[in-house]
Amino acid sequence: MFEFLGQFLTLNEIAVMAMFATFIWMLFRGIPVAMALVGVSLIFVLIAEFFLDPYRSFFRDIIEFDRTGINYQRLQALSGRLFGNIVKNPVLVALPMFIFMGLMLDQSGVAQRMMHAMQKLFGALRGGLSLTVLLIGIILAASTGVIGASVTLLGVMALPAMMKQNYSKPIATGTIASAGTLGILIPPSIMLVIMSDQLAISLGDLFMGALFPGLILGGLYIVFIVIYGFINPDAMPAPEKAGKVGWPEVREVLLAVVPPMFLILLVLGSIFAGFATPTEASGLGALGATLLALANGKLNFRVLRDVSRSTLNTSGYIVGIFLAANFFAYVLRRYGGDEIVQHMVLSAFDDPYMTVAFILFIVFLLGFLLDWIEITIIIMPLMLPIILSLELAVPGFDQVRDPSVVWFAILVAVTLQTSFLTPPVGFALFYLKGVCPPGVTLGHIYKGIIPFVMLQLLGLFIVFEFPALTTWLPSVAYGN
Repeated sequence: MFEFLGQFLTLNEIAVMAMFATFIWMLFRGIPVAMALVGVSLIFVLIAEFFLDPYRSFFRDIIEFDRTGINYQRLQALSGRLFGNIVKNPVLVALPMFIFMGLMLDQSGVAQRMMHAMQKLFGALRGGLSLTVLLIGIILAASTGVIGASVTLLGVMALPAMMKQNYSKPIATGTIASAGTLGILIPPSIMLVIMSDQLAISLGDLFMGALFPGLILGGLYIVFIVIYGFINPDAMPAPEKAGKVGWPEVREVLLAVVPPMFLILLVLGSIFAGFATPTEASGLGALGATLLALANGKLNFRVLRDVSRSTLNTSGYIVGIFLAANFFAYVLRRYGGDEIVQHMVLSAFDDPYMTVAFILFIVFLLGFLLDWIEITIIIMPLMLPIILSLELAVPGFDQVRDPSVVWFAILVAVTLQTSFLTPPVGFALFYLKGVCPPGVTLGHIYKGIIPFVMLQLLGLFIVFEFPALTTWLPSVAYGN
């Protein structure tokens, strides 16, 4: 049996594939992600120690296997490594601060004020409510980055008004879900914080590199809504009664938009100008969001308690997956998994850009099954040596360190946008369904996100074809 399998795969390759298959099986069984990662790791440490160890195993004379050299005693040293790499990592300090900023901004009443003002400005237009949702989504993305909060907030504020105005249910839900997910790409983004740590590159480079692709994606959404409104006017009808738009309405929009824009300038501007590190800027953002809530009369002990508790829960969830994924990666590496995966990917295509496209295709497929956190933490470190070995001709303008890695990270970030909208694990879809009024089904939501997923793939193609979109802005900042 082993000789037959060995004609096609080595036993190490079989073990690596079995690790991934067991992990996916545990997820479908409903086991929490962190527990599944740790459980798979412990199982395969057990296999290595009691079945593959050359001094203990009964099978050592009949199985040819590259020895892992791991056992339960050696795992004791892993705790110190994890503590040093994760808990004491200064980059990851920005993670809870950005989460706190986003959650507090949602409590500040800024989004509600923008929605009320922009409805007066754009409400008379065909598709005006959809444009309002997209513009607010872009602003929230650049100031929150918390997907669940953004999608839920936009759904609560905009969906009842869209239904009252007889909007098509698919186009209404698709607009809200896609607008709410922009926060994972447009900086400050918690996904980019994690990518910076996993790829060992500058967080400032990633923030600046993601700005243009994020705005391009938002622009594609807006162009689609405008064109769709002309092609199918019944899907987004104009209101029967609409007041005239004058200076008071414009003034109200400006007053509603200025506070969050100032917060964006405070956070991103301080990073881009070099006045603060991303970690320091995250603290400024958390303070700014708190002051906005105070200025709008929304800050009290209950809000502060709830936001702090939610920040702790979200941060703890992410750090828990961090620890579990690093444990999983350590065991996988001892089995030779990183070399096996890299060999499989590099041998698929001779053209380096086709190799990158193949990796993005794998990430796209994984987005149907896994959350972006697991994909980022598990896959990105495995792909880093591959990207560095491809010698891609990505312009760094003599200023950006590892421009190919920055470009690749943004490509993966754009690809992971789809993971929020693709079933069965599209979290944005379930966040939205939880606040939908009666009569709006998951079927409407699934139908509505199809054109926006296609637009995300179009945005991915644009960034793939024009790498300078991700490296020019970082080069300008460092060039000065």
